[in-house]
Amino acid sequence: MAILIYFFIAISLSIDAFSLAISIGTTSPTKSISTKLIIMIGIFHFFMPILGSLIGLLLFPNSSIITRIIPIIIFSILLISLYFNKVEETIPLLFNWLSILLIAFTVSIDSFSVGIALGISKESIISASTIISLTSAIATFSGLYLGNYLNKIHQERAKYLGIILLLVLILKYIFIPS
Repeated sequence: MAILIYFFIAISLSIDAFSLAISIGTTSPTKSISTKLIIMIGIFHFFMPILGSLIGLLLFPNSSIITRIIPIIIFSILLISLYFNKVEETIPLLFNWLSILLIAFTVSIDSFSVGIALGISKESIISASTIISLTSAIATFSGLYLGNYLNKIHQERAKYLGIILLLVLILKYIFIPS
């Protein structure tokens, strides 16, 4: 029964990665960039719940503030970059190691909060982290594939979809508490 609960938690944590991956997929990233992004998101979704479980509420009693502000800032930067990429038709400068790490961190920061909750409730953090990691990596792959597919079919409109998805993610973090 716990595995099923972990899977549903993983799906809810993977939605941000999926949405952002669709947005990034509309820019037609290379296979190398896509692979790095999938792997890094999977890794971060594995370690963030473990880190949250270990640190717990002692160091971050207000972790909900952290899980809202950081994604808003980073998604806003991505939104602006994607918008100007659409306007100028240039390859975005988003895809270096630092940006991939920031993207992976941003979409996995909610996993940190979940890790705090799982640690407090004495759940199997390794099992949960593994399921969360695999689900997030699959969601990222699916989102990149879908975004790339949409870009091939509806080039101009797909870029607008990417911008809209980022805007929705920003609004989610502003108005819906974690």
